[in-house]
Amino acid sequence: MLYSLLQNSYFSVFLIIALGYMLGRIKIKGISLDVSAVIFIALLFGHFGVTIPSSLGYFGLVLFIFTIGLQSGPGFFDSFQKNGKKLLMMALIIVISAGAVALGLAYFLGIDMPGVTGLIAGALTSTPGLAVAIDSTNSPLASIAYGIAYPFGVIGVILFVKFFPKIIGVDLQEEVLRLDRQEKAAYPEVNFAVFRVKNPTVFNKSLSELQIRTMTGAVISRVIHDGVMVIPRAKTVLREGDLVKAVGTDNSLNQLALFIGECTEIELPVDHDQVVESLLVTNKRMVDKTLGALDLSRAYHCNITRIRRSGIVLSPTPDLKLKFGDKVVVVGERKSVQEVGLLLGNNEKKLSDTDFFPIAMGIVLGILVGQLQISFSNSFSFSLGLTGGVLITALVLSKLGKTGPILWSMSGMSNQLLRQLGLLLFLAEVGTSAGANLFVTFQTYGLPYFLTGAVVTIVPMIVAGLLGFYVFKIPILDLMGTIVGGMTSTPGLATVDSMTDSTAPSVAYATVYPVAMILLIVLIQVLALLG
Repeated sequence: MLYSLLQNSYFSVFLIIALGYMLGRIKIKGISLDVSAVIFIALLFGHFGVTIPSSLGYFGLVLFIFTIGLQSGPGFFDSFQKNGKKLLMMALIIVISAGAVALGLAYFLGIDMPGVTGLIAGALTSTPGLAVAIDSTNSPLASIAYGIAYPFGVIGVILFVKFFPKIIGVDLQEEVLRLDRQEKAAYPEVNFAVFRVKNPTVFNKSLSELQIRTMTGAVISRVIHDGVMVIPRAKTVLREGDLVKAVGTDNSLNQLALFIGECTEIELPVDHDQVVESLLVTNKRMVDKTLGALDLSRAYHCNITRIRRSGIVLSPTPDLKLKFGDKVVVVGERKSVQEVGLLLGNNEKKLSDTDFFPIAMGIVLGILVGQLQISFSNSFSFSLGLTGGVLITALVLSKLGKTGPILWSMSGMSNQLLRQLGLLLFLAEVGTSAGANLFVTFQTYGLPYFLTGAVVTIVPMIVAGLLGFYVFKIPILDLMGTIVGGMTSTPGLATVDSMTDSTAPSVAYATVYPVAMILLIVLIQVLALLG
């Protein structure tokens, strides 16, 4: 009965996933295999003759790679715009040193190229790298090598980030305080104040003539003339003795006091209407609109203080384009902020809605791109392949954001669900197909593979850590996030997060991870061609 059930691929695949999740949740000294435990269960099932259709594995593969690309696209391109040279250098150091160490050890230990690609993917805990290794080499040796190298890939990164700050003698808590001071300087607290118009140079002039926002950085939210409160418009005229309520940083409010008169201690009865709210961009018509084009300060008398995108805080510059799912922090009167909310959408339910047309069309385009042959000479040509084509297409589409009515993006929850589903199906299929020869291969290659994987894990982190701290002078929290991002290690990031309350490691991880992932995929494809 059980044997016949195991021959049912649909029963087997979900049994493998369920058992893998159970194994992945077991923690030893705070360390767990998480979702990657599925491949170890699949290897065991494959050893006992269970098979999963390859078409199911490829279905999971394209889902996983496409959703990874959609998620990484904005961070990938933004990272180059902001800190491109430094981030590229650190990612290059990690990936190239991993490749060099793996090739050197493989030469002396006689490891075949499919095994090298799997070892690199496992040592850097990169499931996309494994997918590319399998797709490029068509060898079960890649997944077996990955399975051997992966456990130390997880444990090695965790141990490194635990001990690295102590080795170089840095106090993480002091670094957190320093970063807090820097962030407060970069994003000063927004306050409200009331001013009396005393400067004769502004008497009887309209707000459009005075250009107060440009001159001071403050936003006027109310004007009181002869006891009557009005909502300021471009044609609103300031007169001697008027009361002006404004929103801004301490510096901008001080500038406004010098510009129009004096700050008063008068408390207006509408103070409670001033609010600071985070609004979600869920209106598709607002996607790719620049903040300058919206001009919320003029149209709604509200001030945007910051924008959070994929865990990264962005400066609200006039040329910044809004993306679906952005969190926009808006300051202003309650009614005006509510109007801005209607404009932006601010509908959390829409974040969970998934339009499958862009997903299906994007994957179709990615498969077609992967089939294109790129020729450098009559004797050398290659294609991006299934994984490369889908990933590059997803990155570009994610950067575009919108093409006419088509929105090339997904909510975080939808992306996470499809990515996990694709990953689990892929791991179950490749694990069972590799498991058929697992023990024979491990008896033949086990110790050389394990030692090679351990060295490939440790050496790049040591090189990147020392160069990043002593040569590039990267702050320790940023450096730790950069290292775990370059190693594509989510368990490593979780460890860093548990060591500090700062978001700096997460931001660095989010910006370096896509760069490292692309470089790792390219490296594995090049090695596969050489093999």
